Amino acid sequence: MLNYFFIERSLLKCRFLLYNAFSSRKQHFVQVQFHSRLQSVHYSSCVATCSFSDSVLELFGGLEFEPFKWNKVIRALATSENESPREAIRVFLFMRRWGVRPNEHTFPFLFKACASFSGLNEGRQIHSDVLKRGDLNFNVYVRNSLIHFYGSCKKILEAYKVFDEMPLRNVVSWNSIISATVECCWLSDSVELFVEMRSSETEPDETTMVIVLSACSELCCLNKGKWIHAQVIQKGLVVNCQLGTALVDMYGKCGDVEYANSVFSRMMHRNTWTWSAMILAFAQHGFALYALDLFNKMRNYDVKPSDVTFLGVLCACSHAGLVEDVLPYFNEMVQEHQIKPRMPHFCTVVDTLGRSGRLKEAYAFILNMPMEPDGILWRALLSACNIHDINDYMGIREKVREKLVEMEPRGCGNLVMLANNYAEAGLWEKATELRNGIRDRGLKKVAGESCIELAGSIFRFFSGDYSCVAADEVFLILDTFSLHARMIQV
Repeated sequence: MLNYFFIERSLLKCRFLLYNAFSSRKQHFVQVQFHSRLQSVHYSSCVATCSFSDSVLELFGGLEFEPFKWNKVIRALATSENESPREAIRVFLFMRRWGVRPNEHTFPFLFKACASFSGLNEGRQIHSDVLKRGDLNFNVYVRNSLIHFYGSCKKILEAYKVFDEMPLRNVVSWNSIISATVECCWLSDSVELFVEMRSSETEPDETTMVIVLSACSELCCLNKGKWIHAQVIQKGLVVNCQLGTALVDMYGKCGDVEYANSVFSRMMHRNTWTWSAMILAFAQHGFALYALDLFNKMRNYDVKPSDVTFLGVLCACSHAGLVEDVLPYFNEMVQEHQIKPRMPHFCTVVDTLGRSGRLKEAYAFILNMPMEPDGILWRALLSACNIHDINDYMGIREKVREKLVEMEPRGCGNLVMLANNYAEAGLWEKATELRNGIRDRGLKKVAGESCIELAGSIFRFFSGDYSCVAADEVFLILDTFSLHARMIQV
């Protein structure tokens, strides 16, 4: 744990020594020695905060023409927390002012610093400096860091441009561009790049598999996820904690809880994210009691839970109707583990209370939130009101309606939901008034969408759209299912 008070005092001493040495024009090299990594951080911060006149530069002896020491300072700042990554850019500017020529070890950490705070303009200027140096322009390590930088800044086309111009690529190059596509939500491209990588001479490693599995998780594409898993087995890759967690997460999000549990049970080493992925998989697919039992086992292993862990626990309570347990778990997260709840945690609690008809308690819980509730939270309560208090005897639905209209005045979905609620309650005048208002203001509701995976392909269907391939056959099958359902009811 960094002692910031000690750091501040040390930096002040550094500046005082530099000031005294400058005043007396003594030719001394001022060096502050600290232990381990703090040495670089404190020293580099001292360099970044002092006044750099020509006389002060003389105090640093041979430092001004030695890029190794500069790289060490830039690396320490680029990999530290808080505002230090920006300071790495400052140090680079002083380095250039002193006439020190950067090398292939300078730019990767500068691009990493820019990526950490999404400094697109700063990174582009540094990129232009790289282009001016022909010897570094096609350096594989510099190019890899450039791909990562543009991916972090959501500039996928520029990342592709850097990747396509590389004469030589290694496994990190492929990992960087695949990771960039995942960062920018070009998920299908990430799988295609993996296929292209297999046809090249570069062999994927464990990191590659983790990245591609994350894409399969977001796509909910089980077939491709299983194919990636088969590649892991075929190539004899080590299923370490990170790769095992990615597999559990992929199978869980794709709905194959049995496979997820099988991978989880065979893992020798598990961390908080492994347990959280398995708990969330159980909770989201109807195995609430398994999720809570696994959470208890996690506590017995003295594994510290995270916010994702408790999200899975709260989801389990919601799906199992354990309304009496949801608030104690929420309070345990906040009070005992000092975890700051996010909006999904609040939404899950409100959903659990709303499902059980405890509308007043859910409404009071929202009002006492430390952050401003969003539209999703209010819509969850509105849906609960439509189920348990359709005539609005408690007066909560009208309050929720006012909040939604205030927050999202052009939210057509909210107005349609309210109009439907009024219609179901028999308040036809209010429902007609709302629908006329939607039409007069030119608002349009976004069409509902669903998708299904079949034979490795994903088919998307939109509400009211009959232009899809084989639409007649699809509706024929749906009519057959509907007929069978009515026959069963009879």
